[in-house]
Amino acid sequence: MRDSDRLLSGARPATVREKLAELSAAAPVDLMPDFYGDGPVRQLEERVAGLLGAEAAVFFPTGTMAQQVAIRYGAEVTGRTAVALHQLGHQEMHEHRAYADLTGLRAVHPTGAPRNPTAAELTTLAEPVGTVVFELPMRDAGFVLPTWAELSDACTAARGLGARVHFDGARIWESAPYLGRDLPEIAGLADSTYVSFYKSLGGLSGAALTGSAAFVAYARTWRHRYGGQLFQQWPAALTALTGLERELPRIPDYVRHAKVIAGAFAELPGAQVFPRPPHTNQFRVWLPYPAARLNEAVLAMARDEKVWFAGGWQDTAVPGQAMAEVSVLAPALEWTARDVIEIGLRLSDRVQM
Repeated sequence: MRDSDRLLSGARPATVREKLAELSAAAPVDLMPDFYGDGPVRQLEERVAGLLGAEAAVFFPTGTMAQQVAIRYGAEVTGRTAVALHQLGHQEMHEHRAYADLTGLRAVHPTGAPRNPTAAELTTLAEPVGTVVFELPMRDAGFVLPTWAELSDACTAARGLGARVHFDGARIWESAPYLGRDLPEIAGLADSTYVSFYKSLGGLSGAALTGSAAFVAYARTWRHRYGGQLFQQWPAALTALTGLERELPRIPDYVRHAKVIAGAFAELPGAQVFPRPPHTNQFRVWLPYPAARLNEAVLAMARDEKVWFAGGWQDTAVPGQAMAEVSVLAPALEWTARDVIEIGLRLSDRVQM
């Protein structure tokens, strides 16, 4: 991928020297590093709070830490030890159930359908919950989003139950076009929102929580208790600020072009695409070949043709069928539908050799 001239999915990884040059370019000559969260970290927090229309924001080194703090707060202010999570949500799939092991909370699953819960499903929960979590978009369901009306109604239903609403908004930046609302209006539906700085914006690492001043003050205290009060985090903060400046304005273009790319994928023999059209700039594609052969062919094409198609193929429950996630970023804007079809057919030929 690093040496490819053309990339369809993802972005070319930067070297350490390139990242250092980016940091140097982003930092004013007289900018001092942060010391326990001031300086550029505080600038980033103020920028994010403004973007999401929140009273305040607090930087975290990881999203996993941030989300545990958010749902802990919901349990404490409501006195309820249950939290409404989806079985495919990030807390269940990618955080080793930290909400249970570190915080002692229990999960209630409002629905088994591969999407966020509806208002009707929330009103029939068997027990009170302190927080209802919505993941925007739900990555492990295929980067799917509810409609604006569905999301609004579900948030209203959650509050009617006396619960807080928390948005797992790691990819909220690319959710706005589908929802048809700006970021402050979307985040305004929730009591707290988590955002990521590296998934779409190209930052080194880091996350933030936004919400009321009281919530953010609580989050700062628990960030320290969880070990997230680092001495200096200015490299992550500077790359996040750069991403907000350079990448955030381009995300609507990525979302629009993802529809072109996904439509072209669907023309390949035996291919399946979901969702179609994509809700964001990311979607899933299935091809009728084993994952090992597809990954070998992708690497061979990158070596021989300097073209990176889509990697990370995984076998599925259907024998001989593999799935990959496609992320449409800046390099993919140069690809036409015809490019995707022609190169996809060449990849299929390699798999069958």
